Amino acid sequence: MENRAENLETIEKLNKRIAKQEQQIAELTAMLKWYEEQNRLAKQKRFGASSEKTSPDQLELNLFNEAEVLASPEGQEPPMEQVTYEHRKTNGKREADFERLPVETVTYELTEADQVCSCCGGALHEMSTETRSEIAIVPPQVKVIRHVRQVYSCRSCERNEIQTPIVTAPMPKPVYPGSLASPSILAHVMCQKYVESLPLYRQEQHFARLGFTLSRQTMANWMIYGAEKWLTPVVSAMKENLLKKDILHADETTLQVLREPGKSAESTSYLWLYRSGRGEDPAVVFDYQRTRGGEHPRNFLAGFKGYLHVDGYPGYHKVVGVTLVACWAHARRKYDEALKAAPPEARNNPETVAKQGLKYCNQLFAIERDLKEATPEERFAARQARSLPVIEAYHTWLKQQRSRTLPKSLTGQAITYSLNQWEKLTAFLADGRLDLDNNRSERSIKPFVIGRKNWLFSNTPRGAKASANIYSVVETAKENGLKPFDYLKFLFEQLPQLTGQLDPKALEPFMPWSASLPTHCRLNS
Repeated sequence: MENRAENLETIEKLNKRIAKQEQQIAELTAMLKWYEEQNRLAKQKRFGASSEKTSPDQLELNLFNEAEVLASPEGQEPPMEQVTYEHRKTNGKREADFERLPVETVTYELTEADQVCSCCGGALHEMSTETRSEIAIVPPQVKVIRHVRQVYSCRSCERNEIQTPIVTAPMPKPVYPGSLASPSILAHVMCQKYVESLPLYRQEQHFARLGFTLSRQTMANWMIYGAEKWLTPVVSAMKENLLKKDILHADETTLQVLREPGKSAESTSYLWLYRSGRGEDPAVVFDYQRTRGGEHPRNFLAGFKGYLHVDGYPGYHKVVGVTLVACWAHARRKYDEALKAAPPEARNNPETVAKQGLKYCNQLFAIERDLKEATPEERFAARQARSLPVIEAYHTWLKQQRSRTLPKSLTGQAITYSLNQWEKLTAFLADGRLDLDNNRSERSIKPFVIGRKNWLFSNTPRGAKASANIYSVVETAKENGLKPFDYLKFLFEQLPQLTGQLDPKALEPFMPWSASLPTHCRLNS
């Protein structure tokens, strides 16, 4: 009996040890799969295509066995090949493009001595012409403009020793008194940095090659002055207009500021973006802040009541009185990343959970492409009829898959993201003016992200605020179909001439959406 009891105790200990080892194996297997996912995803991000677009058959197609996959079954004749002939492009579009450009005509003629027939010696007459067109570039040129205004007095008063009135000819006020800055060079430096992403040190080198020494410190001072003095009132008016809208988009990205009080040079600051939605006068406003705290969008959007398109960042929950609208592109992206991180056999399996989730998201985006030209009322009705059933099916599928998928896997994270954001993901169904995603704000913040890769950081908070103002003006100008350089030059020419305070009412004719802006500021002029 004692031996039997000892054997049972030994068996029980072994069973517990086996169970513990099986649990450890399961945990290690899950951890190994997670690391394999992360490794494949990192490789894809480094070496693979960055686009998230997928065609219906793209994931099913074996790209390395394309010949075998696409070959006709044995014994069947291949279909007749359709041959399409390409013709040389007509000159219609080319001539239409030329209409926007100044044209310089160079005429080549024979001298009178050469206008003699080599056969009979008679006089030649003009029969026709041959024309060819070329695109020429006029390189930038630095020149000095001297503003000289005449001062007048009365000789009769001088002769008669009467008090002589002095009359001075009117002259435009300078954009930056006491400096060499003109409206054109101020607009040029701003556009080179904030539109073309050309850092100041490279502009300094470019000016040197043009034969003029202009230091980066001088250019930095010009930009800060121009942004604070003239663009700050414009951005304030843009913000006031923005808060009156019904629909806004928001996003944020990092910014490094070297000399920020109380923070190290390596610390991270943030640039917040707020912009208008579909079908309204486009306005884009950047706001520099030291942190990513939710109090910043709450303070900036104080007084705004409406829909706010955002990503999954919880800081936006602090904004009161708004309806948050989540981004389906973010939900879709998580499935896309899970597929890219999956092994090839799972990636090409139509039953893969990540592929099924991606399919639901793709259906919604396909519906939105069909409704691109629809009115808000038509879009609302079509979404109720077509998108709502897809969303309901997707929600049922999510609840089924939640217990079947490892929560820490990329697919599990994609499922959890959609469930956690569900109320905000379905908010777009309430209004036909709302977007399915927040790509509108991501497109607006992208120029800053690209520029940041070139100039890397701001030196001081003052410079960061100036950069935010300049980006606000140039991006809003682009959204309204304006030429950033011509629009900035127009502002720097006209705003110094205004008398009184630059309040929103006085600035109405100068706003990027104003119909009274001169034609040369518009892109299609």
